[in-house]
Amino acid sequence: MSKFHLIDRDIDFLLPPSVQEWLPAGHLARYGVEVVESLDLGDLERAYAGKGSTAYHHPALFLSLLIYGYATGCYSSRKIEQATYDSLAFRDIACNRHPDHDTLATFRKRFGKAFEAVFVAVLQVARENLFSRFGRVSLDGTKIHANASRHSALSYGHAESLEAQLQAEVQELLVLAAAADGAHVPDGMSVPAELQRREDSLAAIAEAKGKLAARAAKAAASGKNPGGQAPKPPEPGPRATDQINLTDEASRIMVVAGGGFEQCDNAQAIVATETLLVLVPQVTQAANDQQQVVPMVEKLQALPEGLNQPEPLLADAGYFSAANVDACAAAGIAPLMAVKRDEHHPPVSARCNEPPELPANPTPVQRMTRRLQTGAGRAAYALRKRTVEPVFGIIKSVMGFRQFLTRGLDNVQGEWTLACLAWHLKRMAVLRPQ
Repeated sequence: MSKFHLIDRDIDFLLPPSVQEWLPAGHLARYGVEVVESLDLGDLERAYAGKGSTAYHHPALFLSLLIYGYATGCYSSRKIEQATYDSLAFRDIACNRHPDHDTLATFRKRFGKAFEAVFVAVLQVARENLFSRFGRVSLDGTKIHANASRHSALSYGHAESLEAQLQAEVQELLVLAAAADGAHVPDGMSVPAELQRREDSLAAIAEAKGKLAARAAKAAASGKNPGGQAPKPPEPGPRATDQINLTDEASRIMVVAGGGFEQCDNAQAIVATETLLVLVPQVTQAANDQQQVVPMVEKLQALPEGLNQPEPLLADAGYFSAANVDACAAAGIAPLMAVKRDEHHPPVSARCNEPPELPANPTPVQRMTRRLQTGAGRAAYALRKRTVEPVFGIIKSVMGFRQFLTRGLDNVQGEWTLACLAWHLKRMAVLRPQ
């Protein structure tokens, strides 16, 4: 008698099957649906009111599919649609239906701004369920590749030289087109097609030059460059080295970890040290993190009561400036920012001895510097590396989110919020009572 179960793929179900019976009760997909469907999604629902035919799928279904997709490394709307056929978890979330990938992509782009309200609502769920006490927080940033190649970047100086070359080629083609017999036209060449191609390129270059000129005018009016480095006195008009990316003009060429330059966006996050939940996700065009303290603190204080008063704020030396320390103090937040890079192997005396007392009427920077040198301050600052950097590592290496799919600053902001929402789903599933 065989000790194996019979292989029978034609077996009939005695009763109609339920998709939910095929997933364990504590599955991540089930938990994500439970959290999303507990939220007030009235703003998303009202967006469909009175416009066209009745919506086929509820916004909660789309949102659950996207969040679970980002949590499991399935970002493409086409792949999510296919997963509703191939994956039991996606089938369960989609109620055994198969939303079209175009509809999913449109939903992600249309409601990117609304994801911020959903993000805050999920934080409130975590607080109400006692998953976290939102006290000490860490601030850091990571470069994420834009949906554009750095080879698509065009400088103003190169645009002018390329424009002159194309104009000369257009004149040559016009001479060939004027020839009555066409004897001088090379075999296989279509003069009208070649002319059209160059005219399209000239139009694209003119548009790029116009955007660079507008950017230069904005920088001159504000007195600072938009790229993030310390500003110099602005020059009239665009400089020859000013660049714009023809694919995604909102992205910038930035230095990436390990060296080299890539077309990226700078993704920022404020993370709770106790639970590693992200409090504020933000994307900026500036490569320099020093400019991000004030806007991130403002966003943090705009959160609901119970989420908006951290103690303290940890950040590395890239965020330090006297103005940033003063801004945190004015907001009632005690910062712990490294004034400079720490030595890898400091002497024992530097690690164990307490610092001297403060002078009379110390500045906020002096108070913070002394606090960093105390035993308690060193222990608190040491939490930074094991707070925010693991979150970035999991999002980029475990969840596989290393490049934005969308383009434009507003769209990538919505996508970064969605990625952090997916991280919340994974983290809260671990923190919940089992």
